[in-house]
Amino acid sequence: MFIDRVKIRVIAGDGGNGIVAFRREKHVPRGGPSGGDGGRGGSIVFRVDPMMTTLIDFYYINTYKAKKGVAGGGSDKTGANAEDYIIKVPPGTTIIDEETKEVLCDLVEGEFIAAKGGRGGRGNASFKSSSNRAPRFATEGTPGEEKRLIIELKLIADIGLVGSPNAGKSTFLAKVSSAKPKIAEYPFTTLEPNLGIVELSNERRMVISDVPGIIEGAHQGKGLGLDFLRHVERNLLLFFFIDLSGDVVNDIDMIFNEIDQYSDGVLKNKPYFLIGTKADIATPESIEIIKKRGGDIISSITGEGIKNLMEKAYKVIDEIRNGPKEDDVRK
Repeated sequence: MFIDRVKIRVIAGDGGNGIVAFRREKHVPRGGPSGGDGGRGGSIVFRVDPMMTTLIDFYYINTYKAKKGVAGGGSDKTGANAEDYIIKVPPGTTIIDEETKEVLCDLVEGEFIAAKGGRGGRGNASFKSSSNRAPRFATEGTPGEEKRLIIELKLIADIGLVGSPNAGKSTFLAKVSSAKPKIAEYPFTTLEPNLGIVELSNERRMVISDVPGIIEGAHQGKGLGLDFLRHVERNLLLFFFIDLSGDVVNDIDMIFNEIDQYSDGVLKNKPYFLIGTKADIATPESIEIIKKRGGDIISSITGEGIKNLMEKAYKVIDEIRNGPKEDDVRK
């Protein structure tokens, strides 16, 4: 099961109460106020764990509550702060406020405080003054923050495979990497994202993600569209796969339209390759349509065009990561 979007409730700990106390020491008849302050409540903290790949843990637990700070003590003792509640998430996790829809954090590494613990209350010792030498009151700790959050996971990969169901994405992934995605002759074979690592010469590597296929209306949530589009956002480079044995022109128009409509054009300016797949069963007319648009032709069955495609892709990804090479700049 791949859980990539969940709703949870987080409750930070309340601050500990301050207390009212007076010294009662031998030979000190007027010891004065000695009530200590309360400790801070625990905060809710999201921390990236590189070993995690899904949000499956949130499927079983949807409420997370930190502990309350310890109340103050006599003899001016401050109560202990409660420990923060650490929630581990995979890289690529986005945290959204369910009520306001505001994106609170986009976590690739590090951590984020989603709900702050309450402040500790003040003990009566802190209220002592020249005009009030024996205050008989203290304050309670403040409540911790409580929020309802939407947690989304967007896969991080170098290349995202974009195409209609059965465009050949899973077959391609299996061809170029050691991944073993499910492959069958019916739509939506891929129901969960698959990741594969492509090994090129000289220890060069790329990560490819194959996510659920796209259909018309995907940007409105039809099919598995939003599941697909959400993951494509983080990819450095997109491969637009077009099945050369199908309606090539219609597929091209559909994919570009869905990309343009999604999320106010977030994906519109992302670099991409247009790729005609299944060249081994394609008609010359279909191949010509792709070539006229500057696309590449491949076959995952025969291996045609794949090596050249991956070399081109690595060059683009390397430039995105590190900038153009000096030789390329001179040209």
